[in-house]
Amino acid sequence: MAYLLGSIPSAVWIGRLLHDVDVREHGSGNAGATNTFRVLGKKAGIIVMAMDILKGLAAASLILFLGDQVEKESFTYINLQLLFGFLAVIGHLFPVFAQFRGGKGIATLFGMILAIHYPSGLLCLGLFLVVLYITRYVSLGSILAAISFPIGLVYIFHEKTPLFVAFAITAALLVILTHQKNIKKLVKGTESKANILKYRDR
Repeated sequence: MAYLLGSIPSAVWIGRLLHDVDVREHGSGNAGATNTFRVLGKKAGIIVMAMDILKGLAAASLILFLGDQVEKESFTYINLQLLFGFLAVIGHLFPVFAQFRGGKGIATLFGMILAIHYPSGLLCLGLFLVVLYITRYVSLGSILAAISFPIGLVYIFHEKTPLFVAFAITAALLVILTHQKNIKKLVKGTESKANILKYRDR
């Protein structure tokens, strides 16, 4: 169920529904919120971002269906949340409903973090927004926010769950891995800037 939730191709479905466009054939070619903003505009982009965040949040919250079978705040409880959330991210990356061609999983990852440990999620969001406002690079904001996730979890929130910390490190590495092309463009100075804050150019 977690994988199927993650596999809902929000960008593809919304793009076809509102504009009869497959976002994977335009822009960066990714079926994610950032490319939707770039190709189809704010309305479609906001809808897709909200849906992608909800996918991760809903998947990690599937633990609630187990009721009292797993003690809340136990290692098993958190580990199951991590498993469900991770499967949703995998679903977003490789969606069964969209020929396994998905997005980069940032919004879905953020949603699962909110469900499991919302303070660290808010920390990542805050850093992302600051970097986005200063540079207008969504990719740079995403990468730095992902790197801040394990650092904040350990040194600010003093998380003790080994698997959670390992997951945070893995998630950061996964984000860096899926943004290799963006990193190369950032180094070359050819990365596209977001038009979300277009008013800054006035």
